[in-house]
Amino acid sequence: MEEKREALFGKTLNQLETVVKELELPRFTAAQIADWLYKKDVTAIEEMTNLSKAAREKLTSRFEVGLSDPVKVQTSVDGTKKYLYRARNGKFIETAYMPERNRHTLCVSSQVGCKMGCLFCFTAKQGFQGNLSAGEILNQIRSLPERHQLTNIVYMGMGEPFDNMEGVMQSLEILTSDYGFGMSPRRITVSTIGIIPAMKVFLEESTCHLAVSLHSPFEEERRRLMPIEHVYSLTEVLEAIRSFPLGKQRRISFEYIVFKDLNHSPRHVKELARILNGIRCRINLLRFHPVPGTPLQAPDDATLGEFKTALENKGIVTTIRKSRGQDIYAACGLLSTKEQQVI
Repeated sequence: MEEKREALFGKTLNQLETVVKELELPRFTAAQIADWLYKKDVTAIEEMTNLSKAAREKLTSRFEVGLSDPVKVQTSVDGTKKYLYRARNGKFIETAYMPERNRHTLCVSSQVGCKMGCLFCFTAKQGFQGNLSAGEILNQIRSLPERHQLTNIVYMGMGEPFDNMEGVMQSLEILTSDYGFGMSPRRITVSTIGIIPAMKVFLEESTCHLAVSLHSPFEEERRRLMPIEHVYSLTEVLEAIRSFPLGKQRRISFEYIVFKDLNHSPRHVKELARILNGIRCRINLLRFHPVPGTPLQAPDDATLGEFKTALENKGIVTTIRKSRGQDIYAACGLLSTKEQQVI
């Protein structure tokens, strides 16, 4: 059996410089390789035609480009597409493409499964299967048929991004660097449930937007929804955000899934206004997408609208995220779990 070669795609410029040094190639070769990988859409080393034949042979002996196409796609009546990619050990990850009139957003995964155990998330039912490499994260973007229409990327798919800091930060460098995809950090948002040490690293080393999963302003209630509250409390998360100078360009948002009869009372509105006072932010309200095995239920439109108005009356910028892909296993983790049950 032929030994699997290492992927070049997903390596930073510094890592590519290490590769060419080990192969005893000129240092400038690293920049040429990066250009082919991230600007010119090559799929094979043989296509890197400004490299000498000897250089291409040396590279091919140990490396491959390392791209893979989605194995399945589901298309919703609202235009949302959910792509399924094969991961290691017979597992799968999901990527959701959400087109709108002036905005085309891709929601990427950062892990296979997840260990955080949030009550409302179906990905957690898979358990943790492993971290995605930077190349596997970026492959979800690079191999997307609609790639050149993308305006925004959100790290809100399967997994907790800040539980995979190496892969996520490396992928962000390549996405935003001049040698890479050259995308504006203001077009990229990374979501977290609140892993404070990693969140601080992100705030210090990246200028991409931050989204924090909130879901309740009360720590005891949040703990029942999100076990991470036992480790990093909401109070500590907010203190960490307040302690960091965010600047005018960076946006902080709080993702707030609304559950029927649970987290949208006047009491919740009052406490949200209190704990977020002084933080320049917005709240994104999301309707809960019911998943098997959880007692949580979805609210109706009137409930969402009333909650939004109440928050706005407290001076909190609030939006309601449109539910997308309801007819194609919309909730994160449903499609990949179904596929794993088939094979």
